[in-house]
Amino acid sequence: MEDEATALARARRGDLDAYEFLVARHTVSAHRTAVLLGAGDDADDVVQESFVKAFNRLGRFRGDAGFRTWLLAIVGNETRNLHRSRKRRDGLALRAAARDARGPEPADPVEEAVAADRRQRLVDTIETLDVRDRDVVVCRYLLDLSEAETAAALDLPKGTVKSRTARALVKLRALMEGEVRGAGSPG
Repeated sequence: MEDEATALARARRGDLDAYEFLVARHTVSAHRTAVLLGAGDDADDVVQESFVKAFNRLGRFRGDAGFRTWLLAIVGNETRNLHRSRKRRDGLALRAAARDARGPEPADPVEEAVAADRRQRLVDTIETLDVRDRDVVVCRYLLDLSEAETAAALDLPKGTVKSRTARALVKLRALMEGEVRGAGSPG
C-alpha cells in the first residue's frame, strides 16, 4: 500500500482507510505491549481504547517520536490506568512473550528442555521484580524498545529509564544467581 508517513498524514486529515492501515500495522506491537505491561486478559480492550484515543489525538501528535512510539506510550498509559482503576498489579503475562521470543528450536530435545527451563526461570524471576523495574526490563528487553522509546512508552525521562534499567538488571542478575546457587545446594 503506502508508507507510514503518507498514511499518517492522510489519517490526520480524517481518512479512516489510512488510519485503518496504521491500526493494522501496529496492532500486534500494541497488543504485545499491553500484555507485557500487565493488561493480561484486558489487553484487547486496552489496545482498542488506545487506538481510539490515538485517533482522537492525532491533531496533537507532534512527530517528535515515531507514530509507533507515540502509540505505545498511549498503550502504556492505558495499561497503567487499568492497574489504577482495578488496583491490581498481578504481574505480567510474560510466558506468552517468552514463547514468542524463543527463536530457532534446538535440534536436541534435551537442549529444548534446558532452554525452556531457563526461559521459565527468567520469566518467574522477572515477575518478582517490583512493577517499575519489571516495566523497564519488559520494554527494553522483551519489546526491544530503545531507551528513548521506553521513556516515551512509560512516560519517564530517558535518564530515569537508563538508571532504572541498570538497577533492575543488577537485581535480576542477583536473583537469578541466587536461584542457581540455591538449586545447587544440598537440601
